[in-house]
Amino acid sequence: MRLVALSDIAEMLGGVSRTRTTEITNRKTFPAPIDTVASGKVRVWNRADVEQWIRDHRPSQRTDEDE
Repeated sequence: MRLVALSDIAEMLGGVSRTRTTEITNRKTFPAPIDTVASGKVRVWNRADVEQWIRDHRPSQRTDEDE
């Protein structure tokens, strides 16, 4: 399993801001983080779940692995 943090997701979404990425990851449709690290300050997600969400909800944005 490959994990991604907020900065990785921002890049996967085309370089959106940290604030915008936080808004997106807080949506009910976005996959739940699988864990929180660094004393509860950093959320991490399963990369495959995030990639699937991007394919389903943002088809015009492709991740590196889609190419």
